[in-house]
Amino acid sequence: MVFPSLTASIITFTISAVVIVTAGSRLARVADELADRTGLGEALFGIFLLAGVTSLPDFAATLSAALDSRPDLAMSNIMGSMAANLVFLGIADVIYRRANLEHAAASPTNLMLAALLIVLLALPLISMAGPAISLWGLHPVTPVIVAAYLFGLHLVRRTDNKPMWFPRLTRQTVPDKPKHYLSGGLAMAWLNFTALAVVTGIAGWVVMESAKSISDQTGLSETLIGGLFTALATSSPELVTTIAAIRRGALTLAVSNIFGTNCFNMLVVAAADVGYPGGSIYHDITPIQMTWGLVSILMTAILLMGMVRRELYGIGRIGFESALILLIYTVTLSIVVASG
Repeated sequence: MVFPSLTASIITFTISAVVIVTAGSRLARVADELADRTGLGEALFGIFLLAGVTSLPDFAATLSAALDSRPDLAMSNIMGSMAANLVFLGIADVIYRRANLEHAAASPTNLMLAALLIVLLALPLISMAGPAISLWGLHPVTPVIVAAYLFGLHLVRRTDNKPMWFPRLTRQTVPDKPKHYLSGGLAMAWLNFTALAVVTGIAGWVVMESAKSISDQTGLSETLIGGLFTALATSSPELVTTIAAIRRGALTLAVSNIFGTNCFNMLVVAAADVGYPGGSIYHDITPIQMTWGLVSILMTAILLMGMVRRELYGIGRIGFESALILLIYTVTLSIVVASG
């Protein structure tokens, strides 16, 4: 896409971001309904369907940048998006006042997802730190990421179907209980879900196209544009769906959506390597891109410990883990802005 001016680029970027936010807020309602009507439950629906749909803007934006030979913009967008998604859980904890979110939404499925995410995040970071290897234009770690994701989902589903342990139920624990829907058919719900998915995907592509123009016309680094502006814009479905799910009492859906989305985003990383025309994308990016990936591992590990520890209340009814995540993200963002 060609934009006649910087103003046109900014307006297009803003409108596309608003479209993503609006569609994302409706996705949570439709997803909660489909989770109950299909019998999948909030956790599995969040992992297998909602996560993929809310990742569509990230997929479209990252692949667009990779195909255009902008490795820093592509990787900073997807890695920055994953870090932002984890921060959204901290924001959700602030909004949910009954108890710490890590306490109320703890489940074997969410613990497995967090562990899987750490494994998946480590793979491209290892490849970035290792020697430059490329086979048929791909780094060998790319198919490993795909295989690890699929096998990880198999383990997650087995854990959900036959958990070997259960979190201790308290008054603040919110189990996944199906709701009853009196109006509207299942086909219409699927149609709404599909339409919203298409809208978010197209808007994500437009966001990245306008972001490229903004970067070219302002001289701002692609690391800053991708890690901050496009990452937050393409991650907005996760924020609005998470907050909407919290307000609907679908806590398991909220948490599994974030972890599931980040796991799915690792497929976006693999797709970026496939689409990048210059060989392996992992060795054509600047070292600062590793920052978001490492910080995402750190924040995921903190959340994982929080769900195991299950503190009932923190200071101001905000979990210590959530406060720490918000602090880590703020410091990291300051470093990226200062360096870019």
